[in-house]
Amino acid sequence: MKKVLFINFGGLGDEILFLPAIISVKKEFPNSKITLALEPRSKGIINLTDVIDETMFADIKGKNKYIELLKLLFKIWTKKFDVVVSSGGNKFISIFLFLTFIKERYGYNTGKLSELLLTKAITLNKNQYAAKMYHDLVENLTKHNTELPHINVEKKCAEPNTVLIHPGVSLMSIKKGMVKTVSAKIWAEVVENLADRGKKVILAGGPDDKETIETIEKIVPKEKYINYYGRTRNLKELAELISSAEKFLCSDSAPLHIGVALGVKTYVIFGSTDDKKLIPQNDKVVPIKNDYNCPIRPCLWERRQTTCEELGCLKISPDDIVEAVLSK
Repeated sequence: MKKVLFINFGGLGDEILFLPAIISVKKEFPNSKITLALEPRSKGIINLTDVIDETMFADIKGKNKYIELLKLLFKIWTKKFDVVVSSGGNKFISIFLFLTFIKERYGYNTGKLSELLLTKAITLNKNQYAAKMYHDLVENLTKHNTELPHINVEKKCAEPNTVLIHPGVSLMSIKKGMVKTVSAKIWAEVVENLADRGKKVILAGGPDDKETIETIEKIVPKEKYINYYGRTRNLKELAELISSAEKFLCSDSAPLHIGVALGVKTYVIFGSTDDKKLIPQNDKVVPIKNDYNCPIRPCLWERRQTTCEELGCLKISPDDIVEAVLSK
């Protein structure tokens, strides 16, 4: 039996995209014990999968980043792992993995030091679907190739003619100046227009979506949609709700990746981020974006850490969004 440690710091969407790598290793070593080290904000991933046996947390976004990493290192030393696999393109990662004293260490190639300290330094190819980028880390550990995230929830029968809308994004991204969706007023028009076109519209969201949902509630008559805001108590219940819809419309956020994992027909608003890296290129997932001509688009994470004030890439009309959902 192998004890395998995966390390992946990021948001919930990153953890979902990381799942194919974990799943492929579990298929190769079905009796192995899988531990995932992640940020506390992404702990909801354990509600979506049964391949993770144990979790460790390090709040690397807080003030005490290095203390948190030191605490994580102490925890790792007590577990005696056989293998560690870590994402991330920071040069410090190979040093951290070396200090775990785990025999087999896999991470991205960040230069000569990583080649020296890692068992295998994997070429980091960011110009592909993120799930595939993460999966490259385990190509030397498994013959299996899991292409898409898979989550373990009880899928519901999709109700015909339904459109589930999850309009929000995480508050953390907003606080960091990363605007990744259209305004709440645009979303309100989309809800009303889809209802007027004969669709059964269901609205969903969590605590981070409170302001957006409240704006929609003020603008759109209640009889035109079913409001599930606040009624899903955890990610598993949200996933079950998504699985019950014929079509799912959302922003570039974690629920998008849940829709992909469930195989639900998913429509996603994209502005400054690169849809080719965030969604698989198949007919189950439809990016909704405008033809705004910006020389550095997509810019977010590629060239900028925040979005610009103009946000021309997000000037998408409600009619364009509705037509995309109805026509594809």
